[in-house]
Amino acid sequence: MKDDQISASRRTALRLALGLGAATAVRLIAADPAGTPVRPGGEPAPPAAGPSAHAGAATAPYRLRPMTGHAPPRFSPGPPPVRTRPFEEMPEPGRDAMVLTFDDGPDPLYTPDILATLRRYQVRAMFFVCGEMADGNRDLLREMAADGHVVGNHSWSHPLIPKLSRRRIRDELGSTSDVVEETLGQAPLWYRAPYGAWNRNSFEIGAEMGMEPLAWTVDSLDWTTPGTDTIVRRVEEGAAPGVIVLSHDAGGDRSQSVAALRKYLPALIEDGYRLTVPHRG
Repeated sequence: MKDDQISASRRTALRLALGLGAATAVRLIAADPAGTPVRPGGEPAPPAAGPSAHAGAATAPYRLRPMTGHAPPRFSPGPPPVRTRPFEEMPEPGRDAMVLTFDDGPDPLYTPDILATLRRYQVRAMFFVCGEMADGNRDLLREMAADGHVVGNHSWSHPLIPKLSRRRIRDELGSTSDVVEETLGQAPLWYRAPYGAWNRNSFEIGAEMGMEPLAWTVDSLDWTTPGTDTIVRRVEEGAAPGVIVLSHDAGGDRSQSVAALRKYLPALIEDGYRLTVPHRG
């Protein structure tokens, strides 16, 4: 989203979301079986499809294995059922998997640094993008996909979804999916409601568009800019098998988020966690 959400309006929206009774999430996500990255010198991912509105991102020294969006059509998952709650946790047989997610971008000031850190440690993550940001930064969408990250739908303008009509919800989600599909050749398979505020209309419309709803387990609260060390502490203390971490790469000053990732990511790896992404199939 374009406006800094560390404001009274965001705090009010968060209180409204809580009042609307955002549901506790189901815990039935499978980890990506191809979650182990290709080491330097491995086979590169195929180039992203779709029109090129901006110059492409610089070639990275390696590429991770492509996700479902770049897989042959026979591997594309079918339409999901209509959920009543979002997924929140990702159980994994190895009991060592975690997921890092970043909302509100892509932002040309902060997203490249986050991508560079993830690339350094050859880790995949999920980026839930806002359409109004993605539309003007399609080169960053291509860079996300080329590095094997999952690009999800976070609405067009970051509204409080339960306050919208079905038509507006369809416009918010549909317009963002269109930008992603035009750019990458594959519409998003996952979506996340702004503020974590879901309702039946959003579950139904998301399913119609082929998307599963994903929430989070650990909220870093980085949007409040509490300080780099505080963000690191929250992530490290919340780390556990199956955890999904919420952070942000846009919507305000995200320099603390960038700096925190550089600290907690190697610490999580050293502690034995495998940072991966959920798999649709």
